[in-house]
Amino acid sequence: ALTWLIILMSVTVTTITGLSISAISTNGKVKSGGTYFLISRSLGPELGGSIGLIFAFANAVAVAMHTVGFAETVRDLLQEHNSVIVDPTNDIRIIGVVTVTVLLGISLAGMEWEAKAQILFFVVILVSFINYLVGTVIPATAEKQAKGFFSYRADIFAQNFVPSWRGPEGSFFGLFSIFFPSATGILAGANISGDLKDPAVAIPKGTLMAIFWTTMSYLVLSATIGACVVRDASGSLNDSVAVGSPGCEGLACGFGWNFTACAQRQSCRYGLSNYYQSMSMVSGFGPLITAGIFGATLSSALACLVSAPKVFQCLCRDQLYPLIGFFGKGYGRNSEPIRGYMLTYVIAIGFILIAELNAIAPIISNFFLCSYALINFSCFHASITNSPGWRPSFRYYSKWAALFGAAISVVIMFLLTWWAALIAFGIVIFLLGYVLYKKPDVNWGSSMQASSYNMALNYSVGLNEVDEHIKNYRQGRHAFAPFALPARRPQCLVLTGPPNFRPALVDFVGTFTKNLSLMLCGNVLIGPRKQKMPESRLTADGHSKWLTKRKIKAFYTDVVAEDLRSGVQMLIQAAGLGKMRPNILVLGYKKNWRTVSPQSLEDYVGILHDAFDFKYSVCLMRMKEGLNVSHVMQAHADPATLASEQQASTVFQSEQGKKTIDIYWLFDDGGLTLLIPYLLGRKKRWGKCKIRVFVGGQINRMDEERKAAVTAPLPFSPAPSTPEPTRAPFPGTVCLSCSIKRFDDLIAPFRLNDGFKDEATVNEMRQGCPWKISDEEVDKNRAKSLRQVRLNEILLDYSRDAALIAITLPIGRKGRCPSSLYMAWLETLSQDLRPPVILTRGNQENVLTFYCQ
Repeated sequence: ALTWLIILMSVTVTTITGLSISAISTNGKVKSGGTYFLISRSLGPELGGSIGLIFAFANAVAVAMHTVGFAETVRDLLQEHNSVIVDPTNDIRIIGVVTVTVLLGISLAGMEWEAKAQILFFVVILVSFINYLVGTVIPATAEKQAKGFFSYRADIFAQNFVPSWRGPEGSFFGLFSIFFPSATGILAGANISGDLKDPAVAIPKGTLMAIFWTTMSYLVLSATIGACVVRDASGSLNDSVAVGSPGCEGLACGFGWNFTACAQRQSCRYGLSNYYQSMSMVSGFGPLITAGIFGATLSSALACLVSAPKVFQCLCRDQLYPLIGFFGKGYGRNSEPIRGYMLTYVIAIGFILIAELNAIAPIISNFFLCSYALINFSCFHASITNSPGWRPSFRYYSKWAALFGAAISVVIMFLLTWWAALIAFGIVIFLLGYVLYKKPDVNWGSSMQASSYNMALNYSVGLNEVDEHIKNYRQGRHAFAPFALPARRPQCLVLTGPPNFRPALVDFVGTFTKNLSLMLCGNVLIGPRKQKMPESRLTADGHSKWLTKRKIKAFYTDVVAEDLRSGVQMLIQAAGLGKMRPNILVLGYKKNWRTVSPQSLEDYVGILHDAFDFKYSVCLMRMKEGLNVSHVMQAHADPATLASEQQASTVFQSEQGKKTIDIYWLFDDGGLTLLIPYLLGRKKRWGKCKIRVFVGGQINRMDEERKAAVTAPLPFSPAPSTPEPTRAPFPGTVCLSCSIKRFDDLIAPFRLNDGFKDEATVNEMRQGCPWKISDEEVDKNRAKSLRQVRLNEILLDYSRDAALIAITLPIGRKGRCPSSLYMAWLETLSQDLRPPVILTRGNQENVLTFYCQ
C-alpha cells in the first residue's frame, strides 16, 4: 500500500508539473533550452537563471545515477557467474565509466542517433515488460518456489500490503527519495524543445501520455509482484516441508516451504525484501528482464546526458553568469553543445565514482523537486497577474493546482532530506541574488514584469484613498531632532530638456530624491507636431538609458509644443499619476537672459508664475560654470549612443568634505528652503557637511529672531540672523554705492526712461514690450532691489567657501514687476558666488512636521 502511496505522491507532483509545463509551453514560441527556457521566460532571468543552473547540474548527476543502476545490474550478473573484475565497488566504477563513455559517443553522433537508440531501448523495455507479465501467470517451478515465487496468491498480497521496514535506513521518505528520480523523466521532452518540430503540441501530448503510461506500469508492477512473491526465502530446495509441519512459521509454510530459520536470522538471500533480481526470477525468460533493466537505465542516462548540455547551453548564451559563456558555443547544423557534453561527461564520471545508487538518488531528488516547485509557481504566478500576454492554448490546468504542486514539492524536499533542501534553497538564493545585483539587460515579457506593473498600478490607485496631511509622508526621526524633521516628499518635475544636456541639474535633484520620492525629467520639443513626434519616439528610450547608466532613479517625459511656456504648462498640468504628481518645479537659472530675445525672457519668468498658479513650489539652480553642456556635446547624436556617451562629472557626484551647506531662510514659505538642504545632507557625499541656517528679520527684532533660530528643534547649526538691507556693508565687501551702480547698469538696457509719465502714457510706450521697466517701477521697487544687493554682499561675506547655498527665492508681483527687473534681482542676488546656489520658494504648504505640533 505504501508503495502505491509513494507512486501516487510522485505522480501527483509530476502530473501537476506536467500540466503547468503544458500551459507554459503553449503560451508562446518555445525555443531550445527546455525547462530553463520555460521558467526564465515566465518568471524572468532571476529565478530562471538559478533554477536553470541547478536543473542542468541535476541532469548531469542523474546521468551518473542511471549509469550506476546499470553498472550494479551488470556486477550482480558477474557475481552470479563468479566473475569479478576487481572488487564489487570498483567493478561498478569501471563498468559505469565505460558505459557513460559509450553514451557520450552516441550523443556526439547527433540527435538522429540518439533518437534511434531511444527507440531501440523502448522496444527492449516493452518486450521485457510483457515477458514479466507472462511469467507471473506461469506455474512456479520448485526452484522458483524455493526463491519465494508462488504465482498469484491473495494471502501473499495481503501480507505484502502492509509495510515491514528492514534495516536502520528503512523509512517511507527514504524509499520515496530513491523512487522519485525514476519519475523525473517527464521533462525529457521539454529539455529538447529546440529539436521538436512543434513543441507546443509535442510537449503537452508527450509529457502527459508518458506520465499516464509510466504510472500504470509502476502500479501494475508493484501489485503483481506483491501478489506473487513472499518477503523472505532461502533459495534452498531442502527447505521443502509438508504443509502444516510443526515449528514452521511464516506464510510459506502453507505452500510447503519452511523459511523460518533464515527469516529469524535475517540471512535470507531471496524473497521480495532481499533479492533485487526478483522480477527476473518471476519472468518467463530472465535475461529479457535484465535487458529491460539495461534499456531503462541506459535510456534514462542517455536522455539526461542530452538534456543537461542543451539546458546549460541556453543558459550560457543568455550570459546571466560569468565564466560559463565558453560552453554556449554550438557546432554543426543543429548547434550541438559539444563543450556542454564534455562538461556533463566529467560531472557524471565524478558521481559514478561514488558507486552507490542509494547515495546518489537523494542528492538529485531535491534539485528536481526544486525545479518542479518553480515550474508550478511560474504557472501560478503568470495566471494571477492577469497579463494579456498569458494566453496558453492548453486549457486543462489550474492555477490553484499549480500552487499546490509548488507547495507540496517544497514540503517533500524538507521531508526527504532537510539539510539538502536548505542547501538547494541556499544555492538558489545565492544565484538569484547575483542576477538581481547584475540586472541583466533582457526583456522577456516575464510574469514578474507583469506583476511589477500590477503592484505599481494597485499602489498608485491606493494612494488616492490617502488623505493629504503633513505626516502622511513622514521620513523618520533623527536622534537630535525628533520633532522637526521634513515630512513631505519633494516630488520634482525637472526641466532638464534632454537630461544629458544638464547633468548637474539631474545630479542635484537625483541626489535628494533617490529612494525617496518622484523625479520626472521634462523636455519640451518646440516645433510642428509632425516633425517633432518622430524625434520624441526615437530619443525617449535613449534618454531613459542615460539616466539609468548615471544611476539616477527618474522618469523621462517630453511634450511637443509651439513654444516653451505652453509646453511647460502641459507638463505641469499633466505630469504624474494620481497622488504621485510633482509638487516642485525645478529648473536652471537663465544665464543668458540679457542676450536672448525679449519674448524668451518673458516666457521664462512666466513659467515661474505659472508654477505658483498651479500650486507648485519652485526651485531654481545656478552654477557659476552654467548648467547647459550641450555646446560641448553632439546635440543631434544618434539616440542609441546617448547611454554610452562619456558621463560628465559634476559637483553633486563628488565628496564634499567638511564644508558647510548655508541656508538663508528669508521668508516662511512652508519650510521648503530647509527641506531640500536637509535631505541633501543625509546623503553620504554630503554627510560631513555642516548645515547652517541664516534667518532674515528686521533690525529691531534681530535678537528675537536669533533666539528663535537657536531654540527651534532643527537638526541644523544656528547662525546669525541676516541684517536688514539698510545696514552698512560688512568689512571686506564691495562698497554699497558700487554695487548699486552695478545694478543700475544691469537694468539700463531695459528701461523706458519715461520721466515718470502717467500710467496711460507708460502703457502706450510699453505696448508690445512688457519687459520694459518704467521709472516709477524702478522707484517703487528700490527697496527690494537694494535688498538683493545687500543679500549678495552677505552671501559673499559668509558663504564664499560653502559647498552649497540655499536661499529663499524672491518673488515679483505679476503685472507689477517686469520680467527684466525680476531677472536683474536674481542676477544681483546670485552673482559672483562660487558655490552652487539654489533659490527655492514654497507654495505656502507646510513641509515640516514642526508646523503640526
